[in-house]
Amino acid sequence: MEKREAGDGSGGGGESVSAPRLRLSGVLLSVCVLLGQLSPAPGAAAAVCPPGCICGSDVLSCTAMGEGLEEEVPAGMPPRTVMMDLGHNRIARLGPGAFSGLARLETLRLHRNRVAEIRPGAFLNASGAALRHLDLSSNRLRALEAHYFAELPGLEELLLFDNRIARVESHALAGLGRLRRAYLSHNRLTDFPFFSIREDGHPELTTLDLSSNRLLKLPIDDIVSLPLAVQSGLYLHNNSLLCDCSMYGLFRHWEERDYDTVKFFRHEHVCRVYGVQRGTVRFFQHARYFDNCSATGDLHMPDPQESDVVAYADRRVALHCVTGLRGRHVSFLWVTPNQEYVAPPGNNGSLRMFHNGTLVIAAVKHADGGVYWCMARDRAGRRNETSEVNVTVAAPQEGDVLEGFNTGFTTLLGCVTSLVLVLMYLYLTPCRCPPWRKVTAPPAVVTANAPAPGPAPGPAPGAGNDPAAGGGQSSILTPTPPATTEGPGRKVSTHKHVVFMEPIKEQQNGRLRLGPGAMGGHGGHGGHGGHPGPGLLLGAGHPAAKPPGQSQQRAGEADSVVSGFSDTAIMSP
Repeated sequence: MEKREAGDGSGGGGESVSAPRLRLSGVLLSVCVLLGQLSPAPGAAAAVCPPGCICGSDVLSCTAMGEGLEEEVPAGMPPRTVMMDLGHNRIARLGPGAFSGLARLETLRLHRNRVAEIRPGAFLNASGAALRHLDLSSNRLRALEAHYFAELPGLEELLLFDNRIARVESHALAGLGRLRRAYLSHNRLTDFPFFSIREDGHPELTTLDLSSNRLLKLPIDDIVSLPLAVQSGLYLHNNSLLCDCSMYGLFRHWEERDYDTVKFFRHEHVCRVYGVQRGTVRFFQHARYFDNCSATGDLHMPDPQESDVVAYADRRVALHCVTGLRGRHVSFLWVTPNQEYVAPPGNNGSLRMFHNGTLVIAAVKHADGGVYWCMARDRAGRRNETSEVNVTVAAPQEGDVLEGFNTGFTTLLGCVTSLVLVLMYLYLTPCRCPPWRKVTAPPAVVTANAPAPGPAPGPAPGAGNDPAAGGGQSSILTPTPPATTEGPGRKVSTHKHVVFMEPIKEQQNGRLRLGPGAMGGHGGHGGHGGHPGPGLLLGAGHPAAKPPGQSQQRAGEADSVVSGFSDTAIMSP
């Protein structure tokens, strides 16, 4: 009995010892079966990496596969892929779920394919917010529709250049809140929805390349309303722009700000005169067409605005309504520190306001200081934003005052100098000449040898060089004939003037004595009258000027002779 019990006990003990071993072996077998099911079968790795592709740890490259990739994106991509390159193939469309299961995908390159269509949901269940770089350049896209990139909110760089895009829907880029760079050059765009680019919707956008398209006329108001970071990175060269002052003023403003978009492509900014293709000019090099435009082309560009502005008295200052709302549906209003409501175009000329929200104070006064409140209201989206600008009025700087004084003093000095010179010219001339009188021809001198009146004859032949010829050579001007020409009561004209050209040679008792030739022929040549002495022209009343045959009465009386030193007639006794 004891042995049997012992044997039973030993048998029970051995049975209890073998049970745990059986359970352990069962567990090990189950684990082996499970591991066998999870381990990939031979050739499974080749099925995950598409034939002809190069697969790395997180890189998949299937470039230039010829007929290997046609029409659509191949299935069975490795889910661990971070960078995928499918360039230089013949992919024509991106169907729904083409990149599903690629949750780690960050860079997708589809350049140089034939993609002409992107179906809704093409990027659904792909990487979503993880996809940052998308390259669709050199394809056959004709438009950008709103659903193309709706599933890619984390996209930072979008390459769409060298396509056939002629239309961009207004919400095509609306969902890309983290977009930084967008390249749409070398397409067929004739317009672009600039109003859809807003600071609140695209706060990180710094590059928008629209060069080498077919843009005809720029919506200046929408472009001016763009965030300054977008304006500084907006490329518009090599387009078909119409030449006008507003367009020219926009680019001139960017040039003054030294934007890279103008600095590095200065020679490629062109416009068409009157829209004619053959009239294309490089307006930065040949700006004569815009000579009649104002400095900014009647364009009012907003400047960066701080919340605190220092304005100098009697100077112009511009305040900008800095908000995130932009576009054609946004309106602005201002309220001044004096509780005055201001809306475009402004109030009474002292406050001028533009449609882009800029408020201009023509001449700042000390009463204009304070907090200016601005509101931007989006009528379409039923949203509004406000901003405040604190204006501090300061006295003009010393340099400004001195400069103004110098300019005014110089102008006044120039005016006074000009006036003095004019007065000196009019009243302080070196020689004050008497009033000019009209001079008539002297009366004719008739001699015996010249019966008809005529010009005064010259000296008689042979007498011109006679040293005995008496009398000074003079020239008598007779504006009016004498009152009477003969008789004792004849008068001598007081309008005669004499100018002696040389001293009188002979005098007697203070009277002039005629030279021998003065009365030539008197008592020596019969009835022939002689010519007066050289250099002495006698008036019509002299006896020598009487016609032949008329008796010469009062021969002792000489005609009145005008003194060379007085205008009073001297009668000979």
